[in-house]
Amino acid sequence: MMYFIGLGLGNKKSITLEGLEAIKKSDLIYIETYTSKLQCSIKDLEKLYNKKIIPADRNLIENSQEILNKAKKKIVSLLIPGDVFAATTHFELIKECKKQNIKFKVINNASIFTAIGITGLSLYKFGKVTSIPFENKNIKTPIEVIKNNLKNNLHTLVLLDLEPEKNKFMTVDSAIEYLKKNKLKIKIIIACSALGSYKQEIKIGNLNIKFNLKEYPQCLIIPAKLNFKEKEFLKIWK
Repeated sequence: MMYFIGLGLGNKKSITLEGLEAIKKSDLIYIETYTSKLQCSIKDLEKLYNKKIIPADRNLIENSQEILNKAKKKIVSLLIPGDVFAATTHFELIKECKKQNIKFKVINNASIFTAIGITGLSLYKFGKVTSIPFENKNIKTPIEVIKNNLKNNLHTLVLLDLEPEKNKFMTVDSAIEYLKKNKLKIKIIIACSALGSYKQEIKIGNLNIKFNLKEYPQCLIIPAKLNFKEKEFLKIWK
């Protein structure tokens, strides 16, 4: 049996009761360490669960047979910061469970895709999501996505690159430099960090200011035309 358990975006207490129950009956517990930043330490989780947790890097997850072989004989849990399906990397592992007749259960939790609602922007008005990688000198896709969304009067969530295992995170200010180099013309930027956690930061500005957000991971939102309710709610972040 294999459980895929979303940990949510807050601290160690953000796990659901269903997720906690699954952990308590698991023989082995892994935590995926490379798609997002955990807002607490693994030791904090071990203390709460009273269980040993094994860090799982990209190599272990993408070459998943080691974990799958154990799930054929034992109850295995894979803990995932945010929600199980916020990152596409976990789809292959679930497909392999199905292919190899390993019973599995997904226990969902909050993700960045719902947490952005705290900005006051309507989730129904978001278009295609894009991301800016660290190495972006000749990368144009994020610019094209933003322009197409704006053309269709849709907001854009821009995710920023990260390598949690190396403690390396792109900042909103670095992302803005990329947008400026590509001559993107926009009036408003919503800068966010650690959304869904107690440390979250949300600031409103433009391409000409430094946001200096302190927490991670960071993302930015480029709004399309705002309706009255969105304009009113955004005022609380100014």
